[in-house]
Order: sequence, then structure tokens, then C-alpha cells
Amino acid sequence: MASNDQFSIRVKKFMTNPLLSRKQFCLDVLHPGRANVSKSDLRDRIAKQFKIKDPKTMVLFGFKTYFGGGMSSGYCLIYDTVANLKKYERQYRQVRLGLEEAPKEMGRRAKKELKNRRKKVRGKEKAKCTAGKKK
Repeated sequence: MASNDQFSIRVKKFMTNPLLSRKQFCLDVLHPGRANVSKSDLRDRIAKQFKIKDPKTMVLFGFKTYFGGGMSSGYCLIYDTVANLKKYERQYRQVRLGLEEAPKEMGRRAKKELKNRRKKVRGKEKAKCTAGKKK
């Protein structure tokens, strides 16, 4: 191994959570002489360490590098199945993992026009208003 490929993982606060059908723990990553370790490298190493068949069931988040470098800490959740991950995990994390598509946002001007168009109608008609241009 080259010096920039070397890093070690220390697992803290390991817990099996049967209600959410996952394993969860804190991670300390020791990476001396290296700025940081990518999540894909960490995912591969943890999958090998915990004998996980599908690394898509793993969520890594909240990593912070300590002052002075050489060490980072974060969290890892390992779900039993991808279906459980989709059921319990936050949507923005699923978007980051590529399991779900990010919702389309309206532009600032379109939001304002829709709001003002809804002001002019009452009741159920407010739901019928669209964000498109007037004809």
C-alpha cells in the first residue's frame, strides 16, 4: 500500500437497532499524511469488515476532520435491505446515494406569480391555479 492509501477505521458506539432494521455506529478514521478519505473508499473497507453483500445498504454521513488533520469522525448506518433503507432513511440522503431523484423546484419568480394568482381566488380554486404563464 502507498502512504496515501493507508487509513484505519475505529468503530465506536456500535448498536443493533431492530426497530429500524439497521446497525448504527460512530466511526473514527485515522488517515495520517492524507487530507481525507473518500466515502467510496470507506464504504468498501466497511463492507469488507462487516461482510456486507450489498454496499448500497450503507449510509455514511456527518464526517468532520479534526483540527490538524490525520483523523476524521462520522456516522454509519447499515440497513438490512435496500427496501428498509428506502422506508426509513431521509429523502435527501437517498438522493445523495442515487436511490431517489431530487424533486424539481420552482424558480423564485414563478413562486411569486403563483402566490399572487392564488390571492385572487377562493377555496378549492386555489389548488387549481398553476405556475405556468398567463395566456
